[in-house]
Amino acid sequence: MLKKIIIMLIIVFTILGTTTAFAITGEEVLDSEQATELLEMKESTKDKMQEYIEKYGSTPYGITAYILNGVRIYSIPLCFIGIAIGSIFQYVIGIRKLDVRDRGFALILTFVTILLICQVLPLIFAVVVNGWRG
Repeated sequence: MLKKIIIMLIIVFTILGTTTAFAITGEEVLDSEQATELLEMKESTKDKMQEYIEKYGSTPYGITAYILNGVRIYSIPLCFIGIAIGSIFQYVIGIRKLDVRDRGFALILTFVTILLICQVLPLIFAVVVNGWRG
């Protein structure tokens, strides 16, 4: 019973701490150097987005292509981490426990499938939009 109360208090303090941290305004947290870096990143992102909009000929297609490119880039490290965790479950922990080995195999299969989908989806989008749209 005491463990449950302690866990609930930790969860409540964590939630309250994160909401308080996000309530601070941007001017109080950022100094001028960090603000200029953020503005440069914002302008860079806006330029890349404009390139995609010009390439695909419309704003919705350009934004979709930009998002799919981001998904393609960030899915690689996340899926490799998932594959590594699945490999640990299958080949290290699963030597003694068959249910853990099966879970590891399922994790590997899932993350490889997600990786393939995330890598092929931007290509399919580009072919469909540029090829069939005209």
